[in-house]
Amino acid sequence: MDFGAVLQTNPPASRTVALAKLAEQHGFSHVWTFDSHLLWQEPYVIYSQILAETKRVIVGPMVTNPATRDWTVTASTYATLNEMYGNRTICGIGRGDSAVRVTNGAPTTLATLRESIHVIRELANSRAVEYNGAQLQFPWSRGSTLDVWVAAYGPLALKLTGEVGDGFILQMADLDVAKWMIQTVRDAADNAGRDPMSIKFCVAAPMYIGTDWEHMRDQTRWFGGMVGNHVADIVKKYGEGSAVPKALTDYIAGREGYDYNSHGKAGNDHVDFVPDEIVDRFCVLGTAEQHIEKLEALKALGVDQFAGYLQHDNKEETMRVYGETVIPALQDAIVAKA
Repeated sequence: MDFGAVLQTNPPASRTVALAKLAEQHGFSHVWTFDSHLLWQEPYVIYSQILAETKRVIVGPMVTNPATRDWTVTASTYATLNEMYGNRTICGIGRGDSAVRVTNGAPTTLATLRESIHVIRELANSRAVEYNGAQLQFPWSRGSTLDVWVAAYGPLALKLTGEVGDGFILQMADLDVAKWMIQTVRDAADNAGRDPMSIKFCVAAPMYIGTDWEHMRDQTRWFGGMVGNHVADIVKKYGEGSAVPKALTDYIAGREGYDYNSHGKAGNDHVDFVPDEIVDRFCVLGTAEQHIEKLEALKALGVDQFAGYLQHDNKEETMRVYGETVIPALQDAIVAKA
């Protein structure tokens, strides 16, 4: 299993870069960031500095969207970073949440998401693509590679992921939901004539090493509110009796709106509707042993990467314990002498 660290690009940018470097030192393979240009600093600028000061980590957004940047600009950014630092970028993409809603916009359609994935991936992989009635290609790009991983929750978005995604990002660590969604994506891939096992599966959720459960829950309850935005869209579209697991839909009954000024922040005051049970199911909390137990269960479901959100007060210590204990426990053991 691979491991990613998910950061917010809060100023100063040097702090984000320092955390990314620390993640690499502790064995994380990926550094992801939020991408919401009004709430936080521009991530692609910071990626350049992270790549310049690290050797191995792969960087990318969790997640970008098709609405806030022209797709050719997004692809050009990836291809440029790859030319400068080697192929160390990845694109997480979805229909859009905070980046579009803060500007009074709305998530894009799935058709737009599908088309954007194709255009961004082809151009960023140094290939030609049809776009706006013209055939386009970067004449300066040679050998750039970019995987596009799709963040999705609803049945149609999961179907799209199986049909076109290089990977699937599930933003929660609930075992029951993960099992259903992974199978749904694999079935869609199989129906589209793709190899279902070729799709990478990433579970992303807050990770917090500690023993004070009340404090850990208070520090990560924001995540249930963030996920609730997407769940509310699903319930509105499909109704409460849809195929979406009840573990995902029931808890939003007490939801009363959402304040994006507190998006992704620990200790925010508008997520009281999220019960402790949901925090525990959606996040990875507790001692190193408890983290290992849950991650082993996710790995058994087919999860290839766990990306841990670090929007809390215990970032460095959590990464240290992961580097020394959790990550080694989830990797295949190799002995010097058989």
